[in-house]
Amino acid sequence: MDDRNLCDEPCPIARSLSVAGDAWALLILRDAHAGLTRFDQFRKSLGIAPTMLTRRLATLTEEGLLEKRRYSERPPREEYLLTAAGRDFLPVLFMIGAWGRQYRGDGKLVRFLDAETGTEIRAVAVDEVTGARIGTRPIRVVNPEKD
Repeated sequence: MDDRNLCDEPCPIARSLSVAGDAWALLILRDAHAGLTRFDQFRKSLGIAPTMLTRRLATLTEEGLLEKRRYSERPPREEYLLTAAGRDFLPVLFMIGAWGRQYRGDGKLVRFLDAETGTEIRAVAVDEVTGARIGTRPIRVVNPEKD
């Protein structure tokens, strides 16, 4: 499957997957939300090959989820910070995590806690208009090319 073709799809899920649809990209975003910003921090956390990490960081930067900022002139060093689009991706990560906890939850799992209350975060997707949990009501897909 060619990611460039997904960018042209009318489906917002396909378009999103073209940007952040591989495990490394999602894990980089997870780590960025946990406060990691520097190449070596991501590499150590993920155990990812430097060339692979370089490509993923470049894609996430080009697509506007991360921005590069120089933090040292000598030697030149840059860090990667979440943009508004990157920060808005957190609920997506939590929904993936909720699914994983339910269906892939054997063994000990990391817990995500609200920093203020200390309570575990339990993500659910809710339709903003109806207030109904997504997945509890039938859906209909409307393709703009076929209307």
